[in-house]
Amino acid sequence: MVTTTMLSVPNMRTLETRLGAGSYLAQPCFWCSCNFNPTVSLSVVSCKIQKPATGLTTKKTKLNSSDSLNQTVGGHNKEKKKRVFFLDVNPLCYEGSKPSLHSFLRWLSLFLSQVSLTDPVIAVVDGERGSEHRRQLLPSYKAQRTKFMRHLSSSQRLSKGYVGKSYQVISDVLRKCNVPIIKVDGHEADDVVATLAGQVLDKGFRVVIASPDKDFKQLISEDVQIVMPLPELRRWSFYTLKHYKDQYNCDPQSDLSLRCIVGDEVDGVPGIQHVVPSFGRKTAVKLIKKHGSLENLLGAAAIRTVGKPYAQDALTKYADYLRRNYQVLALKRDVNVQLLEEWLVDRNTNNDKIALSTFLKYLEGSKERIGMPKILCCIVRGTPIYANEIKAVLS
Repeated sequence: MVTTTMLSVPNMRTLETRLGAGSYLAQPCFWCSCNFNPTVSLSVVSCKIQKPATGLTTKKTKLNSSDSLNQTVGGHNKEKKKRVFFLDVNPLCYEGSKPSLHSFLRWLSLFLSQVSLTDPVIAVVDGERGSEHRRQLLPSYKAQRTKFMRHLSSSQRLSKGYVGKSYQVISDVLRKCNVPIIKVDGHEADDVVATLAGQVLDKGFRVVIASPDKDFKQLISEDVQIVMPLPELRRWSFYTLKHYKDQYNCDPQSDLSLRCIVGDEVDGVPGIQHVVPSFGRKTAVKLIKKHGSLENLLGAAAIRTVGKPYAQDALTKYADYLRRNYQVLALKRDVNVQLLEEWLVDRNTNNDKIALSTFLKYLEGSKERIGMPKILCCIVRGTPIYANEIKAVLS
């Protein structure tokens, strides 16, 4: 069942499921043991507040987010295509590992005012029951996120009633900001985005996915980019195909193949080292770089020797094991959902400030602890903020 209406109270279980999934953390580089710093050499749209040379009031930096997204691989200009943004709602509702509506408001306000502007935005959330087909293939898929919820204290865990009320507020603020919300029962938001992104590309648009989820990197191309929230810098950063190649020295398909071999601990997908301990990352990197993809590697191993005896034996004996990992980690692009033309029109931004301000007032009056009230007020209302106030909030 596909839901395209603005989210209402009956749909609140979806957000509760994803909110209980654990934190969305930056992942180490798959091609080496380093921890990639996404703040280096990225095109950044920033809400960073700078102190002027004189006086205490700060000055807003004028930004041109279109320039960042109009970059192409190699720096060559080409005819600009209209952008369509996909907003991955659930991970934005986290402050570290803690569910937080203030986090959602902060990222949403920055996103609408400094990133998407008037371009079309489509918000996507997980459907009921999550991704059943992945759990059928691999019961351990994201199982640790359920365990995470069981270990939360009562003060950290969102009660059913609280989630329902919060979900209604989230739905309301997105609706007032003219952002449609898509939910497909039995599917994760990632698969819905992957499917709709393909349909958007077929219509001649560019796609920008707003999410910290590493799984979206497999969709990157010249016409598909990611814009990631950077909590430590409190700003969004664009991540393009050029950035990807500079980081991993491979194409996105090769990276997905490598993850199938080394596994994904965050998502509960075991790597081949669990059954063949001697088959490590270095071996996997070498073989994938040579053969280009997992299927090419497995096909080659079936007819000839592709590596040392332990690697050769592992690739032939555990080929089905690796193909199962691929089925689990690869985003589905055939979800039963159809793009509507009305989602592709320019977004009317006239209600943004009042909608976000109303949301902020709701949070200020709620029991949830507010993280950056003064900075949020200034972002939403466009009022000045003083350097000493920033220091007090951030300290």
